[in-house]
Amino acid sequence: MPTAVQSSDLSRAETLYLSGLALVCVAVLIRTFEGEGEPLIASAALSGLAFAASYAMIRWLGPTFMKAGLKGRDLSKVNNSHYIPECMGGICAVVYLLIIIVFIPFPFYKDIVVATSGGGNRDVVMNVEFVQKGRLLHKFPHSKLASYLSAIISLQSITLLGIGDDLFDIRWRHKFFIPAFASIPLLVIYFIDFGVTSIVLPTFLQPYVGRELVDLGILYYGYMSAFSIFSPNSINILAGINGIEVSQSIVVALLLAFNDALYLLTPYPHPATDSHLFSLYFLLPFLGVSSALLIHNWYPARVFVGDTYCYFAGMVFVVVSILGHFSKTLILLLVPQIFNFVYSTPQLFGLIPCPRHRLPHFNARSGLLEPSVTKWEKEKQPRAIVATVLRLLAKLKLLRLKEDGEGRIEETSNFTILNLWLVWRGPMREDRLAKEITTMQVLLGLFGLFVRHKLALLVFREDNLNITSPI
Repeated sequence: MPTAVQSSDLSRAETLYLSGLALVCVAVLIRTFEGEGEPLIASAALSGLAFAASYAMIRWLGPTFMKAGLKGRDLSKVNNSHYIPECMGGICAVVYLLIIIVFIPFPFYKDIVVATSGGGNRDVVMNVEFVQKGRLLHKFPHSKLASYLSAIISLQSITLLGIGDDLFDIRWRHKFFIPAFASIPLLVIYFIDFGVTSIVLPTFLQPYVGRELVDLGILYYGYMSAFSIFSPNSINILAGINGIEVSQSIVVALLLAFNDALYLLTPYPHPATDSHLFSLYFLLPFLGVSSALLIHNWYPARVFVGDTYCYFAGMVFVVVSILGHFSKTLILLLVPQIFNFVYSTPQLFGLIPCPRHRLPHFNARSGLLEPSVTKWEKEKQPRAIVATVLRLLAKLKLLRLKEDGEGRIEETSNFTILNLWLVWRGPMREDRLAKEITTMQVLLGLFGLFVRHKLALLVFREDNLNITSPI
């Protein structure tokens, strides 16, 4: 029989902390209207409210989700007979969507005031021939609003996919391309509002091509569509231990926010300021809901995040990178996810048998995680070329391989970065594995930003962080 799960009631300390945080955030929001809106401050305050709401609702709705059958057992624990709630990432996604909808007036507060009668119109002096019909004298930034709304539509679409996957366990080959449909609103707005499809060639290639820019045309939209497929799935593939899905997402979001700050803290007005403010408006609430989820999902996990969170997190990164015009920067921050995907392709595409779950194996005797394996039967050995590649990977320490006395392959470790890390580092506790993978994500992400803004100058003429005038 499953043992009792954690109480859904908040402790007195938690209630006081969350109530105090919510009151402070509401007070900050009210104060922003006394000035000129201050959207970045408002976003930070709403992020605090998102944290408080997500934290409380995860606790309160856990038993409800379990009654609905959204529950599972943690297979990497000694006592894994009790169930804990699943799909808690769905709560965070819904709270996030509500928060960014509530936030809509704040970035456009000045425009709304100027564009409404009794606001700024009486102070606007224009020639008669330029006066528009109706009451609007101020040109409202519809393109920015359209970008914001298209982002919300894409995030709502991917959230529905994630919830559907959690409820119906959609097969991987059926759901793989669905994020591309969720990206259509983003691509339409990109085409209308920005439309740049050219890439800058490295300086050593320019003499051979005869130009600095190459226009990819529709291929650039194909690249962005492919990226929108990869990002949500990459978070979902690098999973299997407590806290890893949320911690990697928080690290990527923090690094993106740090990159945004570099453009906002320049000693001169940067032409990309609006794009990076747009990014922060979406990243701050994401950090709020993710932090609340991580507290409950970190080792030992009291809830599971579900596929909803993975797709939702990946699409947040797609939204800010496409509409913020820095998709290549995001690629540098997703190097571990890219490696994990490439490393996993033999199993993902059926070249090697792929079990339903490839999470590391838990050794109940030692309490440590070990690489999980794929068993090979004597009658079903890999083809000669596959066996040769497997033995080569084993020699390169990229795989753990076991053979019998006759040279037949008995088992190989599963192709995920988590299992590979255990091949390199040996058996370890689950929380230590999560910490080491997260640390690797931080270090590689910081190096990626260093490459983006410093080492890139070795092959490109300039870094757009140093641009002082609009292009």
